[in-house]
Amino acid sequence: MKWQNALKDYQLYLKIERGLSKNSIDNYALDVKKLISFIETNNINHSPLNINSEAMQQFIYDVAKQVNARSQSRLISGLRSFFSYLVFEDYRKDNPLELIESPKIGRKLPDTLSEKEIDRLINAIDLSQVYNNVNIGQRNKAILETLYGCGLRVSELINLKISDLFFDEGFIKVTGKGDKQRFVPIVDMTQVYINIYRNEVRNCIKIKPSFEDTLFLNHNGKQLTRAMIFTIIKQLAEKIGLKKNISPHTFRHSFATHLLQNNADLRSIQLMLGHESITTTEIYVHLDKSHLTKVVEKYHPRK
Repeated sequence: MKWQNALKDYQLYLKIERGLSKNSIDNYALDVKKLISFIETNNINHSPLNINSEAMQQFIYDVAKQVNARSQSRLISGLRSFFSYLVFEDYRKDNPLELIESPKIGRKLPDTLSEKEIDRLINAIDLSQVYNNVNIGQRNKAILETLYGCGLRVSELINLKISDLFFDEGFIKVTGKGDKQRFVPIVDMTQVYINIYRNEVRNCIKIKPSFEDTLFLNHNGKQLTRAMIFTIIKQLAEKIGLKKNISPHTFRHSFATHLLQNNADLRSIQLMLGHESITTTEIYVHLDKSHLTKVVEKYHPRK
C-alpha cells in the first residue's frame, strides 16, 4: 500500500465512518502529509504497512526541533489515529506510535475578553463603512453580536442559514462539528442586529447562485470566509489598542465564561456550545475560580 492511497482511504473513513467536518479531516490529513514529506525527503524505505517505531521516533525527534510541545503532542495524536485506523482495517498488526509518549504540556486556558472589552470592540465598528456599495459596517456588527451572543465557532457562523433562524421561538439551529445540529438561544438584541443587516444590507446585495440561503455574505454575494472574520476582528482590536491576541474563538470563550460568571450551570453551557463531553466545558471553571467560591458560599452547610 502506498502512502497516498492509505491517506485517501483514511480521509474517507474520517468523513463517512466518523462524520468529521472538512476542517477536522484536513487537519488529520496534514499530520500524515508531514510524515510522508519526511519519509520522501530522507529516502526512508517504509510503507504505511511496515514503518516501525524507530522510524517514527526519528520523525518525532525531527519535528521537535521545529514546533513547540503542544504542536508536537497534537501531531503525535493525529498520527496515532491514522495508524489505529490501519490496525482497525487489518492492514497492520500494531501501532508504531503505541510506545511513543507525547510531551507533557500544561492545560492551556483560552483567552477571554471582559464585557467592557467586548463592548469596546463592537462599538468601534464604523456603521457607515461601505465597500462596493455594501454597508459592511452593519454586517460586521451583526456578525460580532452573533459570535458573542450565541457562542458560535467561526465555521458555524459562516455556514449559518436564513432557514436556521427561528426568532419567534428564540432559537437558531447551528450545525457544528461532524454535522451535528443543536438549537442555541438567541437574545432579542442579537435578533435586532441580524434583522437590521438582513433588511437594510443583505437585501441590497446581488446574491450569487447557491448562496441564497446563506445569512452572512461578502460584497460579491458569496459566503464569507473564515479568514475574513479573523481579519475583521484583528482590525478592530488594533483600532482600540487591544493588546490581547484574539480571534473569533475568543468571543466563544468569552460567551461561556460570562455565562458561568453569572451563575449559569455547566450542563446548560455544554449544550449551547455543542461540547460532546462536559469535561471540555469544565475548562471554563478554571478561568473563573470565583464561581467555585460562590457555590461553596451558597450551598455548603457551614457557610
